[in-house]
Amino acid sequence: MVPGPSAEAAPSAEAAPLAQPAPALKAAPAPLPTAIDRGITDYLQHVGVERGLAANTLAAYRRDLARYARYLEAAGCRRPEDITRHHVTGYVRALSDGSDGGSALGIRSAARTVVAVRGLHKFWALEGHTPTDPASEVHPPMAGKRLPKAISVDEVTRILEAAGTDTATGLRDRALLEFLYSTGARISEAVGLDVDDISLADAGDGPAIVRLFGKGSKERMVPLGSYGARALDAYLVRGRPLLAAKGKGTPALFLNARGGRLSRQSAWTILKSAAEKASITKDVSPHTLRHSFATHLLEGGADVRVVQELLGHASVTTTQVYTLVTADTLREIYAAAHPRAVG
Repeated sequence: MVPGPSAEAAPSAEAAPLAQPAPALKAAPAPLPTAIDRGITDYLQHVGVERGLAANTLAAYRRDLARYARYLEAAGCRRPEDITRHHVTGYVRALSDGSDGGSALGIRSAARTVVAVRGLHKFWALEGHTPTDPASEVHPPMAGKRLPKAISVDEVTRILEAAGTDTATGLRDRALLEFLYSTGARISEAVGLDVDDISLADAGDGPAIVRLFGKGSKERMVPLGSYGARALDAYLVRGRPLLAAKGKGTPALFLNARGGRLSRQSAWTILKSAAEKASITKDVSPHTLRHSFATHLLEGGADVRVVQELLGHASVTTTQVYTLVTADTLREIYAAAHPRAVG
């Protein structure tokens, strides 16, 4: 007789049911955007499309206004019409001391943030989102005037001559630096150029013309002097084809050793190397050539509004800082040359 299963092995009628899997936790729904959030989004779309702000500027505005929205939420503001001048001035103080929990900002960064906030409130008032503009009388903190750094004509000449070698990269380096000083272009404008943006063949007896694209993709036409035109022509004929053969057919004007578009960092290195070869001990950057371009033009008698157009400044106030540099130069010359300047 085969023994039956033991009592211990037999399943019990009272056995507990199999454990059921725990229900999956549902992610908390994202908070709905407030009226202030929606108003900020509308403003950013406006300045991005209507005003054509550069991508970097737009990203900075987005960060600044996100911090402002957090500050307003902590202050109990839920709608644009809840915001008063007291809230705006409180936020300006918070930018300087970090009392809102964010990082304390320097004067220039705080000023940029206040400009974004003022623009936001002006937009809301014009669009009818708020009955008044609480930021209209709130002004950004003012930084002391900082004079641009410029180097002398002799120092510029030494740097340009130090960059020239009869190789593909040497021809490029000389052309790049001649171009920066001849046009006053920003380094981002120079490395962003394509070959089709210049017209050396149409120059005739006058300067060549270059098309530059500044901040916010604003286009301007700038003359290119004979020194810059000759250096650029030599590079296009004897240098760029050798570099382009190593790449994939980019239309970029200034190429790197692999045939791709030259980067801003590489352009900076080119200038630093040339300055070292020229035994220039001052701190020199691509923007130094832009400052020197403006300063030397004004010292030579150019009208400040012409220099404004060449630099691509939206306001002549930005350009007028260079007149302080030339005024200092005039004082030095006067003090050294006039027989009764110093007694």
